[in-house]
Amino acid sequence: MTRDDINLPGPLAEITAAFNRYEAALIGNDVEVLDELFLIDARTIRYGIAENLYGHAEIAEFRASRPATGHDRRLDRTVITSYGSDFATAMTLFHRGGGDRIGRQSQTWARIDGNWRIVAAHVSVIPTPEAV
Repeated sequence: MTRDDINLPGPLAEITAAFNRYEAALIGNDVEVLDELFLIDARTIRYGIAENLYGHAEIAEFRASRPATGHDRRLDRTVITSYGSDFATAMTLFHRGGGDRIGRQSQTWARIDGNWRIVAAHVSVIPTPEAV
Protein backbone atom coordinates (compact mmCIF):
# COMPACT_ATOMS: atom_id res chain seq x y z
CA MET A 1 0.00 0.00 0.00
CA THR A 2 1.12 3.52 -0.73
CA ARG A 3 -0.23 6.94 0.20
CA ASP A 4 -2.05 6.87 -3.14
CA ASP A 5 -4.21 4.06 -1.71
CA ILE A 6 -5.57 6.31 1.05
CA ASN A 7 -9.12 7.53 0.43
CA LEU A 8 -9.62 5.86 -2.92
CA PRO A 9 -13.02 7.16 -4.11
CA GLY A 10 -14.82 3.79 -4.20
CA PRO A 11 -13.84 2.46 -0.76
CA LEU A 12 -14.22 5.90 0.83
CA ALA A 13 -17.77 6.23 -0.52
CA GLU A 14 -18.62 2.72 0.70
CA ILE A 15 -17.29 3.24 4.21
CA THR A 16 -18.92 6.66 4.46
CA ALA A 17 -22.26 5.06 3.56
CA ALA A 18 -21.67 2.30 6.15
CA PHE A 19 -20.82 4.90 8.81
CA ASN A 20 -23.95 6.91 7.98
CA ARG A 21 -26.03 3.73 8.17
CA TYR A 22 -24.54 3.02 11.60
CA GLU A 23 -25.32 6.54 12.79
CA ALA A 24 -28.95 6.33 11.60
CA ALA A 25 -29.33 2.95 13.31
CA LEU A 26 -27.81 4.33 16.52
CA ILE A 27 -30.15 7.33 16.63
CA GLY A 28 -33.15 5.15 15.75
CA ASN A 29 -32.10 2.33 18.09
CA ASP A 30 -32.25 -0.16 15.21
CA VAL A 31 -30.61 -2.99 17.13
CA GLU A 32 -30.78 -5.36 14.17
CA VAL A 33 -28.68 -3.07 11.97
CA LEU A 34 -26.28 -2.24 14.82
CA ASP A 35 -25.73 -5.96 15.44
CA GLU A 36 -25.21 -6.53 11.71
CA LEU A 37 -22.56 -3.80 11.41
CA PHE A 38 -20.35 -5.22 14.16
CA LEU A 39 -18.36 -8.23 12.97
CA ILE A 40 -19.82 -11.41 14.44
CA ASP A 41 -16.62 -12.64 16.04
CA ALA A 42 -15.27 -13.17 19.55
CA ARG A 43 -12.38 -10.80 18.70
CA THR A 44 -14.64 -7.80 18.05
CA ILE A 45 -14.30 -5.23 20.85
CA ARG A 46 -16.31 -2.19 21.90
CA TYR A 47 -15.16 -0.01 24.78
CA GLY A 48 -18.04 2.20 25.85
CA ILE A 49 -18.48 5.00 28.32
CA ALA A 50 -19.24 2.61 31.18
CA GLU A 51 -18.65 -0.84 29.68
CA ASN A 52 -15.93 -3.01 28.16
CA LEU A 53 -17.45 -5.44 25.69
CA TYR A 54 -15.49 -8.38 24.31
CA GLY A 55 -16.98 -10.29 21.42
CA HIS A 56 -20.08 -9.77 19.34
CA ALA A 57 -22.28 -11.57 21.88
CA GLU A 58 -21.49 -9.04 24.64
CA ILE A 59 -21.97 -6.13 22.24
CA ALA A 60 -25.35 -7.49 21.09
CA GLU A 61 -26.45 -8.07 24.70
CA PHE A 62 -25.56 -4.46 25.55
CA ARG A 63 -27.50 -3.14 22.55
CA ALA A 64 -30.57 -5.25 23.40
CA SER A 65 -30.68 -3.98 27.00
CA ARG A 66 -30.12 -0.28 26.25
CA PRO A 67 -33.05 2.18 26.48
CA ALA A 68 -34.85 2.64 23.16
CA THR A 69 -34.93 6.46 23.27
CA GLY A 70 -32.68 9.39 24.06
CA HIS A 71 -29.95 8.73 21.50
CA ASP A 72 -30.16 12.00 19.57
CA ARG A 73 -26.83 13.67 19.07
CA ARG A 74 -24.99 16.05 16.80
CA LEU A 75 -21.74 14.98 15.16
CA ASP A 76 -18.75 17.27 14.77
CA ARG A 77 -15.35 16.96 13.09
CA THR A 78 -16.05 13.54 11.60
CA VAL A 79 -13.04 12.10 9.80
CA ILE A 80 -13.45 8.93 7.76
CA THR A 81 -10.34 7.48 6.13
CA SER A 82 -10.02 4.39 3.97
CA TYR A 83 -6.71 2.59 3.55
CA GLY A 84 -6.72 0.51 0.40
CA SER A 85 -10.01 -1.19 -0.33
CA ASP A 86 -10.57 -3.24 2.84
CA PHE A 87 -9.66 -1.17 5.91
CA ALA A 88 -10.91 2.14 7.30
CA THR A 89 -11.26 4.28 10.39
CA ALA A 90 -14.05 6.63 11.40
CA MET A 91 -13.54 9.22 14.13
CA THR A 92 -16.07 11.77 15.31
CA LEU A 93 -16.97 14.03 18.17
CA PHE A 94 -20.58 14.13 19.33
CA HIS A 95 -22.75 16.41 21.42
CA ARG A 96 -25.97 15.52 23.22
CA GLY A 97 -28.43 18.29 24.15
CA GLY A 98 -26.23 20.81 25.90
CA GLY A 99 -24.18 19.79 28.89
CA ASP A 100 -20.55 20.30 29.63
CA ARG A 101 -19.19 17.11 28.08
CA ILE A 102 -18.15 16.16 24.59
CA GLY A 103 -18.27 12.60 23.30
CA ARG A 104 -15.59 10.92 21.22
CA GLN A 105 -16.18 7.89 19.04
CA SER A 106 -13.67 5.89 17.06
CA GLN A 107 -14.36 2.89 14.90
CA THR A 108 -12.11 0.52 13.01
CA TRP A 109 -13.81 -1.00 9.97
CA ALA A 110 -12.70 -3.91 7.81
CA ARG A 111 -14.22 -5.44 4.72
CA ILE A 112 -14.82 -9.06 5.71
CA ASP A 113 -16.39 -11.49 3.25
CA GLY A 114 -17.32 -8.52 1.05
CA ASN A 115 -19.08 -6.50 3.77
CA TRP A 116 -17.88 -3.52 5.81
CA ARG A 117 -17.96 -4.40 9.52
CA ILE A 118 -16.81 -2.69 12.72
CA VAL A 119 -14.05 -4.77 14.29
CA ALA A 120 -13.19 -2.37 17.12
CA ALA A 121 -14.87 0.69 18.61
CA HIS A 122 -14.31 3.11 21.46
CA VAL A 123 -16.65 5.70 22.96
CA SER A 124 -15.67 8.14 25.70
CA VAL A 125 -16.66 11.53 27.05
CA ILE A 126 -14.54 14.38 28.36
CA PRO A 127 -15.32 17.87 29.67
CA THR A 128 -15.75 20.36 26.85
CA PRO A 129 -12.67 22.55 26.44
CA GLU A 130 -14.75 25.56 27.58
CA ALA A 131 -15.68 23.73 30.82
CA VAL A 132 -12.10 22.93 31.78
